Amino acid sequence: MSAAGAWDLSGRVVLVTGAGKGLGRGAALKLAAAGAQVLLVSRTAADLDAVAAEIEAAGGLAEPCVGDVTDPDELEAVVRRAEELGVLRGCVCGAGTNITGPAVDYALDDWDALFAINVRATFTTARAVGASMLRRGVDGSIVTLSSQMGTVGFPGRVAYCATKHAVEGMTKALAVEWAAEGVRVNAVAPTFVDTPMTRPMFEDESFRAEVMRRLPTGRLATIEEVSDAILYLSCDASRSVTGHVLRVDGGWTAW
Repeated sequence: MSAAGAWDLSGRVVLVTGAGKGLGRGAALKLAAAGAQVLLVSRTAADLDAVAAEIEAAGGLAEPCVGDVTDPDELEAVVRRAEELGVLRGCVCGAGTNITGPAVDYALDDWDALFAINVRATFTTARAVGASMLRRGVDGSIVTLSSQMGTVGFPGRVAYCATKHAVEGMTKALAVEWAAEGVRVNAVAPTFVDTPMTRPMFEDESFRAEVMRRLPTGRLATIEEVSDAILYLSCDASRSVTGHVLRVDGGWTAW
């Protein structure tokens, strides 16, 4: 296989959750540019339509699919639609959220909300796509989204850190369980990225200064850089990589 061929996703359907904005959108654009037919999933039709139009304008293939991945019935319908499009061989579990706050009075409803989206929906999505690949006897790649907070702690992020630690453990367990069947499971763990979810945080100058102090590179990661990592784990260039957490964290966890 040529170097170019190892990065080529032509003929594959890849399901991307959280595809309407931020890292999910970036991943969808990157995977479509590599030749994948991307099923775009989120709860907001207008966001998905915009991403699909952008992909199609660049000559790629994409279909919007409105769905709530926290709902088992809707998730089942999403995976069924992905199978109808062609050979489902990839998934990016991009749906996620964060609610910050001090641990001493952190609302349990917020705790439950983060675990429902960041952990439970990541698991049920990965499980549904993995089961589809196993049933059809095809190899494929599932990429979950962690964070530098999956390795370290940070003030005001007790729930978020807990969910991302859980995602990394889950990723490794699924990888070990499915490796012999050719289904790879890896995680990408970025540092802070300029996205709609993080942008309000950086309006606080003291917070921004603290983040920059902790980044040896002295800058935030970009959506493009994180998407490059997702593409690598999604294609045959990484076919011997599974159970791995690829940290795109500017060196945050190195010290």
